[in-house]
Amino acid sequence: MAELTLEQENKEIAKQYKELLRISYQTLTDEDKKLIRSAFDVAVDAHKDQRRKSGEAYVFHPIAVAKIVASEIGLDAISIASALLHDVVEDTPYTLDDIERMFGETVARIVNGLTKIAHLNKDRNISQQAENFRKMLLTLHDDVRVIIIKIADRYHNMLTMDSMPEHKQVKIASETLYIYAPLAHRIGLYNIKTHLEDLSLKYTEPNVYNDIFNKIEDTEEEQEQYIENFSDVIRKSLNKEGLSYEIKGRMKSIFSIRRKMKKQNVPFEEVYDKFAIRIIYKSDRANEKFIAWKIYSIVTDHFTPNPVRLRDWITSPKSTGYEALHITVMGPMGRWVEVQIRSERMHEIAEKGYAAHFKYKHGEQKEQGIEQWLNRLQEALESANGNAVDFVEEFKLNLYSKEIFVFTPTGDLKSLPKGATPLDFAFHIHTEVGMKTRGAKVNGKLVPLNTKLSSGDQVEIITSESAKPNQNWLDYAHTARARAKIKASLREEKKEVAEEGKEILRRKLKSQKVNLNEDVVNKMVSYFKLKTSLDLFFRVGNGAIDNQKIKDFTSSYNNAFLSFFKNKIRKSPVPEDINKDEITPKYDMLVFGAEEEKLSYKLSKCCNPIPGDNVFGFISVNDGIKVHTKTCPNAISLQSNYAYRIISAKWIDSSQEEFSADIELTGIDNLGLVNEITNRISEQLHVNMRNLNFSADGGTFKGKITLVVKNNTILNKIINNLKQINGIDKVTRI
Repeated sequence: MAELTLEQENKEIAKQYKELLRISYQTLTDEDKKLIRSAFDVAVDAHKDQRRKSGEAYVFHPIAVAKIVASEIGLDAISIASALLHDVVEDTPYTLDDIERMFGETVARIVNGLTKIAHLNKDRNISQQAENFRKMLLTLHDDVRVIIIKIADRYHNMLTMDSMPEHKQVKIASETLYIYAPLAHRIGLYNIKTHLEDLSLKYTEPNVYNDIFNKIEDTEEEQEQYIENFSDVIRKSLNKEGLSYEIKGRMKSIFSIRRKMKKQNVPFEEVYDKFAIRIIYKSDRANEKFIAWKIYSIVTDHFTPNPVRLRDWITSPKSTGYEALHITVMGPMGRWVEVQIRSERMHEIAEKGYAAHFKYKHGEQKEQGIEQWLNRLQEALESANGNAVDFVEEFKLNLYSKEIFVFTPTGDLKSLPKGATPLDFAFHIHTEVGMKTRGAKVNGKLVPLNTKLSSGDQVEIITSESAKPNQNWLDYAHTARARAKIKASLREEKKEVAEEGKEILRRKLKSQKVNLNEDVVNKMVSYFKLKTSLDLFFRVGNGAIDNQKIKDFTSSYNNAFLSFFKNKIRKSPVPEDINKDEITPKYDMLVFGAEEEKLSYKLSKCCNPIPGDNVFGFISVNDGIKVHTKTCPNAISLQSNYAYRIISAKWIDSSQEEFSADIELTGIDNLGLVNEITNRISEQLHVNMRNLNFSADGGTFKGKITLVVKNNTILNKIINNLKQINGIDKVTRI
């Protein structure tokens, strides 16, 4: 906008206000118009002395954001008023109390949410974007409109970034790609998501953007001709059926063409599915589905479809409310063309997102719709207390994932993210079902809990009162909800074992004439090179710190005590007869990927990770795997720009690692012997068996069992226990 005089500026502001009311998607009552007028007046007054970097009056920004909210997203008067006021509390003398007094509690709550987000941008902490994103999502508890207005605010900022310095443009564009575009996608604002991606590319890779932009312009005539040829072929058949429709052709977005060029490793000219054609038809609700499939049938009569590329969002709409039929067909000149078939109502929902979905619902129904949608986001929010980068990565999994639809045994349809397993399904049904999962049947067959589900599967969960989550479940679960519940359960279990361990330690120390007090606990934690008393009690509880190690400690403790009285100051030594390798520090071993493999790696210099830090691996070109902390200044850019080269990594406590051990049993064969052996191992000693093999010959038997144990103390305990069973002659480790 050219420099305006004050008078011209005021005229322009008044004109923009009228336009805002004119283009509003929802029908505005007189009450609504009054609310918007008041918000408009306050915004103009509050920002009267402010200018944007471009030199124009600042108030044009909130008006532009309100126009996006009103027209492109199609929200209600409360949202429009909140958008007009979104920067008022942040940048001007007006307070939140003023807003609540003038506009009521709802508007004040939304403005407060937006102000909180604006404040966060001022912090200069590590993993900034992730933290902002996380806190932004937490405001969803208050009102979903906070997020939607924030996306509109970011969209307008992206449209007006030319007057900013280049480094800021790149930062804001990267953040937009990483956070706001996927969020817009998840909410169902597909148009805005596409614009955000294209605008981000314009600043992050200007040469690539301009190159594709120019090529699209150069081939515009050719595209129009192609779309016309395609449409001509099917028009006759559509008219014959007496359908009322419109055919629109469009080029795919610059960002999606760029993605295809990268993925297929081809130049612009060789990306063959650059086109999308939409057939938008008129229909009442009763015949919508029937007409969609009729049009599908006509299109596929003329052009061969790619059967793998059929997407039926009419029978099972997306969680955002999106409905359409998508087919990819071989068009003229051997080019793949995506055809989207949708009614006018579906088209409105696709263009306007969730707001349009609610236009067809009223009162209580509308409220329930928003509630339902919030509950879907709740799953991701439940893991919100962890590390910020973890949170974003986990949320992104759920954002980007395409959905699958699976059936319960009674035939109910459930929506889960792609990649979900029976364990995710169990937690989706109910937390208690998840916690008690013993096994699962998919389409009637028993399957492992880490089996990936596909759309159309029928899933049945087998539960047992004695079942409980174990560490492996974290590798089997894919959704944020399931993982959060499993982690919480494992923490509880560790506390229970530690409680037991504390009592065992108290008894064992007492027999050595040592009382369990804070000083003794601290010395033991230091002696065994642990971090907390919980770790100490847990290890005693599971047998990793056995009788002998406790005795060794007490003798060193007593010696230190005596020497203290002799005024000899010396460190408590690690006794010579202890194998130093057995005293393992907590988090001393690094493992990678879902399989927890031990791979060679280097610790990166930029953040110097130390054992116990939250880390991830980055597969570098020349240096193999480089390990970074998740709070590393480079973490965000690596994770957003090179996601395909990121490998999950974690420090584990090698004393808690589980190992396989084979034992052999021989003895006299008698009825019920195998049952007694397995009962002792699993029920009494709570140890898992991986393999079991028994054979009997002439009254004797021979058996081989593979056990999963943490250390040889537990293994020896099992061997001694099994030897006491009547009929067993020998138990040996192979």
